[in-house]
Amino acid sequence: MVDAIALGGCLLGGGGGGSMVEGIKLAKAALKHGKVLLKDINTVDPESVVLTSSAVGAPSSSEAFVTDLDHARTVELCRALGVAGLDAFITNECGGGSIFNGWVPAAILGLPLLDAPCNGRAHPTGVMGSMGLHRIKDYISVQSAVGGNPEGGKYLEAAFKGALASTSSLVRQCAVCAGGLVAVARNPVKASFIKDHGAPGAIKLALKLGEAMMKLKSSGPQAIASASMDILGGNVITASRVKDKKLVSEGGFDHGKIVLEDGHEITFWNEYMTLEYNGKRISTFPDLIMTLDGESGIPATSAEVSKDQMVIVVSASAKNLILGEGMRCKELFEPIEKVIGKEIISYLKF
Repeated sequence: MVDAIALGGCLLGGGGGGSMVEGIKLAKAALKHGKVLLKDINTVDPESVVLTSSAVGAPSSSEAFVTDLDHARTVELCRALGVAGLDAFITNECGGGSIFNGWVPAAILGLPLLDAPCNGRAHPTGVMGSMGLHRIKDYISVQSAVGGNPEGGKYLEAAFKGALASTSSLVRQCAVCAGGLVAVARNPVKASFIKDHGAPGAIKLALKLGEAMMKLKSSGPQAIASASMDILGGNVITASRVKDKKLVSEGGFDHGKIVLEDGHEITFWNEYMTLEYNGKRISTFPDLIMTLDGESGIPATSAEVSKDQMVIVVSASAKNLILGEGMRCKELFEPIEKVIGKEIISYLKF
């Protein structure tokens, strides 16, 4: 089940969401601590206090270093800032690595993990994965960050309490100081809020996708890509070789562009933001844009795709995804335009 969740989660990551290899390692580490009970949000008390588990940083960073115990430590730090009565965890998003956020503290503390991520696809900023909490003026965010390699003098742990935008920015700076990545716990809310503003059922969808893709492993990459898009009501756009890739890692993010030999271009800000063919827009975030390795059919993130690699590009409309409230807040899409230098908001369909 872990492999299938990772595979489907990586596809739903849309270019981001972390490494599938690291995600599987995190899941296996969690299972060494205890069982992970995945529950439907409809089966828990609406008043249950739920904490989001996340990871923040630049996926391509060579110094990124986070252990399973770092994830557990984030919960302790949140409790030190007054988070009490904790009943369950959720992950911040679906991605090859991020879909397993929350597994370690859930296993260690014996608390359930709810199938209701903040978002059913991956996204670049923490506020995008905060389920619209930034619109609640009196909401006080609690966030903690832990990560960095002690041997390299990069280890840090920090906890913040305050306005959502401010605390999210501080967590991002922690990722930069820690070498590129930190484990994060944040934003305690009631289960009833998550049910209305999160992405219930997104992990189940990832599992369904992963199982379908694994069944067709021997049938080749095109069959794998087609099966995934059949489930999501999407399309296989092209199969082509990577002509050029430009990647800049700054401020705790990766951003850049992938150019294919056949004329398709993909911009990314951790996740894939736009897909164009000869200058004509095909898909725009939060639509799902994803690359799969052209030989194996395994999803490849923006950090993993390399020059001269053969890739298959797929895309599915955002309306066919299970998305959290952050994907319906237009104001959160403005920073994307500044980073990638292309229009986003005018293409949004909500």
